[in-house]
Amino acid sequence: MTIGMLGFQTTIASPVTISGTGVHSGAAVSIIFNPAEADSGIVFQRLHNDGTVSEYRAVSAQVGNTDLCTVLGFTPATSIATVEHVMAALYALGLDNVLIEVHGAEMPIMDGSSAPFIDAIDQVGLVPLAVKRRYIRIVKPVRVEAGASWAEFSPYDGTRFEVEIDFDCPLIGRQSWKGDLTPMTFRNELSRARTFGFMRDVEKLWAAGFALGSSLENSVVISDDNAVINVEGLRYAKDEFVRHKTLDAVGDLALAGAQFIGCYRSYRGGHKMNAHALKALLSDRTAYEVVEAAAPRSRPGQRELIAVNAPEFAPWSL
Repeated sequence: MTIGMLGFQTTIASPVTISGTGVHSGAAVSIIFNPAEADSGIVFQRLHNDGTVSEYRAVSAQVGNTDLCTVLGFTPATSIATVEHVMAALYALGLDNVLIEVHGAEMPIMDGSSAPFIDAIDQVGLVPLAVKRRYIRIVKPVRVEAGASWAEFSPYDGTRFEVEIDFDCPLIGRQSWKGDLTPMTFRNELSRARTFGFMRDVEKLWAAGFALGSSLENSVVISDDNAVINVEGLRYAKDEFVRHKTLDAVGDLALAGAQFIGCYRSYRGGHKMNAHALKALLSDRTAYEVVEAAAPRSRPGQRELIAVNAPEFAPWSL
């Protein structure tokens, strides 16, 4: 385990605004990251034109639709869509508490990755808060299956992702990414991986009212003859596809409401499978324990984790 992951909760040093286009609505949207107090968690507030506000804590219990993206809320008129890329950035950087004001129905897609959100957070930086961070430590395996797809949590001394995809497409085929998640690993190996799709699906999505803001500026597009249409090609040679699926998994599992200590594996997964696995874990109170760092010992690297009582609002108590 990386000792640097242990310690105190964080928030951002000052507000920062990000503006762009919603990938599904095609509308202009903007979000503002605001500092928040300890134990407030990640909270999204959608500001409506009539002055009302829809608020969602970024936790599994608030996840609605997961067909094409991860949505917080259960009513389209008030929900907030496509939160996974933002949540992946927050989780990977160790940002525990932030209030996100949303002017629109979804997150801006930016370039289709998490990198722009990391850049924005880097502009203002993180500050520690005087409250210890709590973790969800996996103590026994939890597995979900759906047809040929599956996902599982298992005990591990650290935070690890092992994601495998298998597409009936010669360009993609079967790919896997495996690694321990750290801020540096996420920055270097996952953060710039973009969402992707097939040209053959575009008209169908448009007819259903989705992907209206999708373009070559924010998506890797695969032609009918199995070639990347984007002039610049792939950012990660050959396997940007599985790296983006791993990025999505990081963002979806960030909706546990706390960082987890364990290994997450999936095969042919996606937003729906990630959500099902997380809900299965949180519904089995014998599969995990809530821990925090004990007082530091005199020798560096000897810090331990101790089990603690979860606060009443904690998503793992639902």
